[in-house]
Amino acid sequence: MTATALKKEMDMADVQNSKAWQKACTKADLVAFSGVAAWLETVDGPAQVAIFYLPGLRGQSDELYALDHHDPFSNANVIARGIVGDLKGAPVVASPIYKQHFRLEDGQCLEDESVKLRTWKIEFKGDEVWVEG
Repeated sequence: MTATALKKEMDMADVQNSKAWQKACTKADLVAFSGVAAWLETVDGPAQVAIFYLPGLRGQSDELYALDHHDPFSNANVIARGIVGDLKGAPVVASPIYKQHFRLEDGQCLEDESVKLRTWKIEFKGDEVWVEG
């Protein structure tokens, strides 16, 4: 089962203001060391976001990452379905179509320096996952 946060399920916090925090899903919706897709409202319009949950990756804290779900190489929304791994000490996701690697921390493509996915601030608030849009 995949966890996709639908627009109607999101807690919207004054979307007209820029950088509004929005509830995307709950911790129970996440799959450890994998990605899930979520819908995010932004001032520029809706965006699909890939959320990655890497529990205990760096010490005891849970790591959350949010990147654009859209793969610029295949022009498909598939990044959340990619394979999570580690290259050169950095957590990455490999696009499931053409296998380009994107760093989870900053969205940088490791095979093409001119390509970078947008990243989003993300955090747990209790058992809820919130993304800044």
